This record gives sequence, structure tokens and C-alpha cells, in this order.
Amino acid sequence: MQATVDTVSGGHYFDPSPSSASRPQQVTLTLPDLTITLDTDSGMFSPDRVDPGTKLLLLEGPPPDVSRGPLLDLGAGYGPIAITLARRDPRAEVWAVEVNERARELCRANAQREGVADRVVVAAPDEVPLDLRFGEIWSNPPIRIGKPALHELLDHWLGRLESGGCAHLVVNRHLGADSLARWLTDRGATVTRRSSRMGYRVLAVEPGR
Repeated sequence: MQATVDTVSGGHYFDPSPSSASRPQQVTLTLPDLTITLDTDSGMFSPDRVDPGTKLLLLEGPPPDVSRGPLLDLGAGYGPIAITLARRDPRAEVWAVEVNERARELCRANAQREGVADRVVVAAPDEVPLDLRFGEIWSNPPIRIGKPALHELLDHWLGRLESGGCAHLVVNRHLGADSLARWLTDRGATVTRRSSRMGYRVLAVEPGR
């Protein structure tokens, strides 16, 4: 995710309880293998369209690997990543973790409409069991929460990967993709740039152990 500001309330999409007036709408995510219609609303990330970074991650990332355990969509918003992962692999269990309660409600509704509600678990961060580990993380991370908060966020969730697990991240080059890659490398991670298009980097991150 990247930050977006609600111009009515001045709030951010990462506010747990958006104060902006509800303005429901729909967006369509079209990929080579599927098309998904998603309900969105104000007060959340990219309500007017599926963010191009998110779409690039879903185009350039590898097929989801469910062999190591559940998948985590970190900062799920209204669900484009989580629902796509669940649609692409009928064996997938996907945890859609999101701080924004309005976005969580829509993610649940969108998963229900797409027929994957039984495999997409929508949760606030503190609702994820402490002993749960993930085989993969997929995320368009919230760069504009600031470096200290972002680093703390990634430190925590990368530490929840199973041994041999991988995180697939998309980050805008102009918002610090390369510096984030360097920070991850300095933390002992192996960082591979899978793609660089449209001003975004798609990174595969294997944490050091």
C-alpha cells in the first residue's frame, strides 16, 4: 500500500476508524487470468481504482505457493490482493490483515461475492494468533506511515514467516523502494528485484535467519 489522504476529513487510509463521509463505489481489477469487481469507499487506500503498484505485483509476482502455510496480505485494504490469491489457488488460505475497519468490512463483502470468503480471513493486526506463521507475505506496504513505523511493521511481519518463506512487496521507486531494499539487505535479508516498471519495484524478500 501507499498512503492516500481523504481530502474531506484530512485523514489517512491507515486510520483505524475513518471519519470521512461514506462514498461507496466499485472498481474492476482485470488480470490475464481473472476479472474481479470490488466494492470500495472513501477513507481507504486507492478507492477510485486498483492501485497500479498492486496490479503490477499481481502481474509480476510468482504464483502463490501454499506448500509452506497460509498466505498473508499485509495491508489488505478492500481485498484485491487477498481475493486474487484465493481465486488463483483453491487450496490457499489467505489472511487479509488491515487496520482500517471500513476497509475490512468491504474486504469481507468482496470475498463473499467472489466465492472465497471461506478461505480469506479478514483481521485486524492484533486479531492474528501469535503462533500463526505464514508461507508468503504479499504487500503494497504503507510507505507514508514513515520509515520508523514501516520498519517496525516489516520487522514484525517478516518475523512471522515460516523458515524458507518469502515476502513479495511492491514499492514506488520515488517513495523509497531502493532505500527500503538496502535496509532489508542490511537486516540480513536476501532481496531480489523481480520487476521494475511504471515507477515501481517488485521485490522478493527472504529474511535472514
